[in-house]
Amino acid sequence: MGLRIHFVADPHGWCCMGLIVFVWLYNIVLIPKIVLFPHYEEGHIPGILIIIFYGIAIFCLVALVRASITDPGRLPENPKIPHGEREFWELCNKCNLMRPKRSHHCSRCGHCVRRMDHHCPWINNCVGEDNHWLFLQLCFYTELLTCYALMFSFCHYYYFLPLKKHNLDLFVVRHELAIMRLAAFMGITMLVGITGLFYTQLIGIITDTTSIEKMSNCCEDISRPRKPWQQTFSEVFGTRWKILWFIPFRQRQPLRVPYHFANHV
Repeated sequence: MGLRIHFVADPHGWCCMGLIVFVWLYNIVLIPKIVLFPHYEEGHIPGILIIIFYGIAIFCLVALVRASITDPGRLPENPKIPHGEREFWELCNKCNLMRPKRSHHCSRCGHCVRRMDHHCPWINNCVGEDNHWLFLQLCFYTELLTCYALMFSFCHYYYFLPLKKHNLDLFVVRHELAIMRLAAFMGITMLVGITGLFYTQLIGIITDTTSIEKMSNCCEDISRPRKPWQQTFSEVFGTRWKILWFIPFRQRQPLRVPYHFANHV
């Protein structure tokens, strides 16, 4: 979709991402089979709820894949520095290459990334200027999908009418309680972790500060917003159209902002 493909050869990251895909597949297969389709067939829920569930799941998967394989903003070996912006560049003391301010060298990937926020093993990639918006969408849709699945799991036992048609020979029916308990455990664990991460990311964007900058305390007034939140979000997502902030299929176009304003740190 107009983005450079980027792979990180990290077995630890592959394992973390594989775990995320397993949890996604577990819920996307078993929740509809145990809860959604049986209750739909007996007229307890409308079909639109199933469509919404699969729609959120697809958006979540697309955001995960694109955040993982999109170049986060890796700097080339011989970058072309605009003549009027040379004072806003600096020399990396690890790879000895010129880079814009607010860039950071990732020791796991072995190169500098523009406006790097952190290296995330769960997507096996850095979160930088070019894929930060996809990482935010991944957090949002993961949290939304988890809440949706937990809500249906709760309603299945405490709200929906009991199912009349049961095929006791099916594995999922015979082991329904164990399967749903495991799904609930994974869902609650995922929800707690993603909620904390998503909140941290939102605060970072509102204050226009990356996670690395927070840990390094490179700014005295690091908690004070320097721009309106609409401006900071627009710069991350590459558009001022708020509806497009939720679409993971599009191509991001960087907003042109004054260089001294974008590199105040």
